[in-house]
Amino acid sequence: MNSIKFLDQMDEYKIERNTKTRMKKSKKLLIIGGLLSFTISLLHIAMIIGGADWYRFFGAGEGMALLAEKGSFHPSIVTTIIAVIFALWALYAFSGAGIVPKLPLLKPVLMIIAAIYIMRGVLGIPIVIYVDRPYLNELEHKMMFMICSSAISLAIGYFYLIGTITSKE
Repeated sequence: MNSIKFLDQMDEYKIERNTKTRMKKSKKLLIIGGLLSFTISLLHIAMIIGGADWYRFFGAGEGMALLAEKGSFHPSIVTTIIAVIFALWALYAFSGAGIVPKLPLLKPVLMIIAAIYIMRGVLGIPIVIYVDRPYLNELEHKMMFMICSSAISLAIGYFYLIGTITSKE
């Protein structure tokens, strides 16, 4: 009888240990995803400071670069909104990892963020190739940028998705 009790305790220990390991992994993935989202947010702020050449380099389009050269506030406003969105996404990842307090609708929002990153990663290049729009035509000539940014988007989407799925909540 004691050996059965011992085996049951060992099974409980294995389950608890596996759960803790899974939790550590999910936290790490969400932290990595959050840090990458925050870095993207900072890069958008740097684009505002860097001006037209930075808009061109980071694929914002010639139209945004020309507006920035003319002193228009439009590129700064649009880029600030994008930076805030990426910062919020980072905050949600950090919340999912337990670094900051739990935010409203945490799991659904993390899943939506993961889906957006993954869709950008998967659909970015086909859209640039097959949709005929001036801005997308510009990006078609920057295929290395598209490949790199798509791969980064897929990776971040993976971090958010797996981190969210494997978290305990």
